[in-house]
Amino acid sequence: MRGRLPTHPKYRRLSKADAAVLFVDHQSGLMNLVRDFTPDSFKNNVLALADVATTFELPTILTTSYEDGPNGPMMPELVERFPAAPYIPRPGQINAWDNADFVKAVKETGRRQLLLAGVVTDVCVAFPALSAIEAGYEVFAVVDASGTFDDVTQRAAWARMAEAGVQLVNWFAVACELQRDWRDDGQGLARILADHLPVYRNLLTSHGAPRRSAPKKQLEPV
Repeated sequence: MRGRLPTHPKYRRLSKADAAVLFVDHQSGLMNLVRDFTPDSFKNNVLALADVATTFELPTILTTSYEDGPNGPMMPELVERFPAAPYIPRPGQINAWDNADFVKAVKETGRRQLLLAGVVTDVCVAFPALSAIEAGYEVFAVVDASGTFDDVTQRAAWARMAEAGVQLVNWFAVACELQRDWRDDGQGLARILADHLPVYRNLLTSHGAPRRSAPKKQLEPV
């Protein structure tokens, strides 16, 4: 008797009309715990995701954990980028999904696709990601805008989330999947890539350089 072929979930693309972005605990104190990315690279990735959210006009929620203690305040750049976004300072809940105000803010977006990033990956990202999956949301963990202690912890967190149905993505893939077609106002996407990927800025600079014809060879006098 032949065994059944494994079934795979249908590919559902990220949609500008159905996605929201959740920044969880990108706080000044907790950022010091991130060791799976360099500080400059990690900050760049977080702000790239923020620029994706603003460019595609995605509802965005900021939340912090015990910010009056050693965890510290939210990254000021995120607060500046989203002055009108819901800001949920959790008094003690480690899992953001245990905070009623946070869950209420998520529900009020009306979105079912949640792009989630945070510090640290194995706790501040994994816990609410698993909770949101259980609540029936599609969850996309933005892995390069989330950081933790080391590569071993990182991989264990990724495996745990993926097994539960969380999709692992990076900010570049998120931006391209939301864009879908360069002909649909691709200047916004190009600006994000140029601002956060030096190699892409080089590509644009090369593309925009004036095309010069080769100089004509001078005839030598006879």
